[in-house]
Amino acid sequence: MEQRKYMQDDIWRFLYTRGVEDFDDMTSLSKDVRAALKAGFEVGNGIIKSNLTSKDGTRKWLIGFGKGADIETVLIPSPTDPKSGTVCVSSQVGCSLSCSFCHTGTQKLLRNLAANEILSQIMHAMRSVGDFPLEKGKRRNISNIVFMGQGEPLYNFRNVSAAISLLTSRSALNMARWRITLSTSGVAPLMERVGKDLGVGLAVSLHAVTDPLRDVLVPLNKQYPIKEVLNGCHKYLSHMPNESRHRRITFEYVMLDGVNDTPADARHLTRLIGQMPSHVNLIPFNPWPGSDYKPSTDANIQRFRKIVDEAGIACHVRLPKGQDIMAACGQLKSSEDRKRIRAAAKTLDPVQE
Repeated sequence: MEQRKYMQDDIWRFLYTRGVEDFDDMTSLSKDVRAALKAGFEVGNGIIKSNLTSKDGTRKWLIGFGKGADIETVLIPSPTDPKSGTVCVSSQVGCSLSCSFCHTGTQKLLRNLAANEILSQIMHAMRSVGDFPLEKGKRRNISNIVFMGQGEPLYNFRNVSAAISLLTSRSALNMARWRITLSTSGVAPLMERVGKDLGVGLAVSLHAVTDPLRDVLVPLNKQYPIKEVLNGCHKYLSHMPNESRHRRITFEYVMLDGVNDTPADARHLTRLIGQMPSHVNLIPFNPWPGSDYKPSTDANIQRFRKIVDEAGIACHVRLPKGQDIMAACGQLKSSEDRKRIRAAAKTLDPVQE
């Protein structure tokens, strides 16, 4: 194969242009070559362990990558076009950040996902909506990619970067960078590299306007307090040209009843981010079993939104999607992990359930 570059090119096209999942489907290669590839390599798509569809059209897959490495990936339909949607991608198996309002944070970090494991989530979603084979002029149904699933993308920067490189390569998946957004809980030292090295959008999970409260909601704040996070935002923006569609940072803010949803919080938020191009996503809290938090009332959410909006900062309320299948923001936690916890509980105390 090293002497026959056309074979490498064929394999590449089969993988990334046609989206094949098996070497047997690479029909332009001889049977001997296909057999040798199958014996020595694997495509690495993972195993689909469950496939759930919400009443609102949101889809969630549990994908296994072996040895207990199970992650969840979500396809969120567009509100204006149900045939298109956004893929919410996981970057780690579990999470180490332990944000107190987030269900995923209760699942221990097992490991980082490899670049192929990140890409396979996107490619599975593309197959499910008929985006393969990729052809010039053909409409794509996967419109956007957000790294907002399980894990902290910036704690797996090398593999996330490699995945984005293939995702945006013209000879691979050829996705425009402006369609990709990477979310972070505030890993300040690496935020600059999102702009400098990747050139994709940045979303910051802020969720509080004071360090004492953010220490509780997002414990990473004890390492990188709000001032450092905002400094990282400015460094990111310094690498984004004025004409870039990503010349604006999205700040995500989960609305927790009686915790962070007062008019004073809203005004404090506008003072923090008012000097940079920004957009605020208000996220109604999505309940999960065992959580002590409650969603803010609609009245409080709209009052908060109005204060931010009137300060000249674009502010929108994110509509919950996939709540009935635990696919909404902050609800992701592999069902296999939940099964292991229940099994362990039964072993320790057989009469609990």
